[in-house]
Amino acid sequence: MMESRRRAATTRGLICPREERILSGGMGREDGKRTMSFREWLDGWVKWFRGFLYGLALFDAVVTFRKQRGDLEHLFVLIVFGDILGVPVIPPYYTLRLLPYIVPAISNWKRRMLREKDLTDLAGAG
Repeated sequence: MMESRRRAATTRGLICPREERILSGGMGREDGKRTMSFREWLDGWVKWFRGFLYGLALFDAVVTFRKQRGDLEHLFVLIVFGDILGVPVIPPYYTLRLLPYIVPAISNWKRRMLREKDLTDLAGAG
């Protein structure tokens, strides 16, 4: 009877999971520290191994794709809103139609486009 009330209180959010473990006596050792089960230990190693394989095989590709996406986004903003820098490319009607979608990116774009570029910046971009 008590177990069903506790389960109902837990599902309604009245008892947090930590209190549930304390009430059910599932704390583990006497000093209050919880012992790790084999399943938790194995899950930790599997998570580490997944991260290792991701870094080994995919990390460089993901970083490259993110850089390419950023470059294409900045190029798009330059074409659409080039008149901010004095490069009129598209009639203002289309610019105003696209303005609400581009407003969050304009400050970063202006900073990147107006930044002085050195030969070392271009050499390190590859």
